[in-house]
Amino acid sequence: MKKYGLLLGLFVLLAAFFLAGCHGQRESEAFVIPDGLTPGKTYEITFWAKNDTNKLQVEIYKKAVEDFEALYPDIHVTIRYYTDYAVIYQDVITNISTGTTPNVCVSYPDHIATYLTGSNVVVPLDMLMIDKNYGLGGEKVLFDAPTMDEIVPEFLEECKVNGNYYALPFMRSTEACYVNKDFVEALGYTLPEKLTWDFVFEVSDAAMATKKEDGTYGLNGQKVLIPFIYKSTDNMMIQMLKQKDAGYSTERGDILIFNDTTTEILMELRKHVENGAFSTFKISSYPGNFLNAGQCIFAVDSTAGATWMGADAPLSDIHESKVRPFECAVMEIPQFDVEHPKMISQGPSVCIFNKEDPEEVLASWLFAQFLLTNEVQYSYSETEGYVPVTLKAQNDAVYREYLSREGEDNDHYYGVKIQAAKILLRNAENTFVTPVFNGSAALRNAAGELIENVTKSIRRKQTVDEAFIEKLYKDTTALYRLDQLETGGGNGSRRVLGKLPGTAVALLVLLGAAWAGILGFSLARTLKKKREKREKG
Repeated sequence: MKKYGLLLGLFVLLAAFFLAGCHGQRESEAFVIPDGLTPGKTYEITFWAKNDTNKLQVEIYKKAVEDFEALYPDIHVTIRYYTDYAVIYQDVITNISTGTTPNVCVSYPDHIATYLTGSNVVVPLDMLMIDKNYGLGGEKVLFDAPTMDEIVPEFLEECKVNGNYYALPFMRSTEACYVNKDFVEALGYTLPEKLTWDFVFEVSDAAMATKKEDGTYGLNGQKVLIPFIYKSTDNMMIQMLKQKDAGYSTERGDILIFNDTTTEILMELRKHVENGAFSTFKISSYPGNFLNAGQCIFAVDSTAGATWMGADAPLSDIHESKVRPFECAVMEIPQFDVEHPKMISQGPSVCIFNKEDPEEVLASWLFAQFLLTNEVQYSYSETEGYVPVTLKAQNDAVYREYLSREGEDNDHYYGVKIQAAKILLRNAENTFVTPVFNGSAALRNAAGELIENVTKSIRRKQTVDEAFIEKLYKDTTALYRLDQLETGGGNGSRRVLGKLPGTAVALLVLLGAAWAGILGFSLARTLKKKREKREKG
């Protein structure tokens, strides 16, 4: 029986290996770097990019492609523009199934974690980044690319999934609170150097108390006033939990968000929704529009959205007749502890998809690198409140001069835009990102849904109490499939698992068959020996 025991042991090891390797995210095979591009061979690559109808960004993309193709005339780049990261994400997932993914794509690590559930879909960049010839700043690269050490380390670290680099950072932003300073002072308050949640809610509640019998507000003389509007409620919940050192998730995918601190945050928020002091983008619309119309005091949005904020905003979405002049203060998001600020790091990275031709992948890698060159980096960042992801671009004399000319005009040197960028530049070490795993994108959506649902329910005059919150947790779990979990540790933590892949199921069936075969053989052999013994006796 020893040899059958060895056979069974082999099956167990194989099953364990494949279950560990196939379940959830799959680690892509290391990319074998070709010797180079074949002279005279044409390479057609596609780049899926994000653009909020910003014509300046479109021109920068076009120039980047033209400059790149001038260096590599055999590589042709076609750009497809999207206005929503979520649509890019869904389109990539659809195209993975048909084998028609783009070559280069703006992505978030949460998205890449999902792409990695496919087999060898995304190219791991570890070996490419350090390759002597074609790596970052490699000897055979035809442009002045940054080296690995010249990329902001915090931003580069965000591109790791399962311990490997699957993307290059492209642009980075965080969130800022855009404040109508005039309204704060009109209510008898002095704007502090650092905002706290208590201060923001206190001022917002005070603004609602100025409502008159005719329905107008003494603060702005209008019938519409929403003192505090948050654009991205998933960021709001995630940052509040981080600031309180409360659970959200772990690196291995344990879900911790449904905890007492989350409940406390939602119950506190309830009070400010009830009196109309707080609302969200999904419920009320874009916070910048209310801010510019004199109908909002605190508008939290991305620093990349700074060109839409303020009475002189170059990209304001409302008619100029509705704009109310005011002094716009650009501040860090509210904190629970101003001495230890914590704010989210966000913004697009670029990943590369695997193709049958390794030279096509190399061509894609070269274009992705080109997006990190100084001119592309600081030119793109100057269109909005983004920050270059390389120290090389940040320290370049052209970019430093740009920052120094803050407020010189209301277009290229728009003060609010440059102030927003400076928030991230001086707070890179205070930023964080959430753990990335297959299911982390759904968890992020669930975090925002908690705030959205509470806000919406209160506005509908529903009772929001502990029973409501308990049901909300269950409904949110079901809505985002967080019920496909198993216990992953203490404190009620759970881990996203989902369905087993087909290879794992097949191996389990094979293992069961092996067990049955071995037991059947053993039983037959025992019966045969007993029969032979009776015949001899």
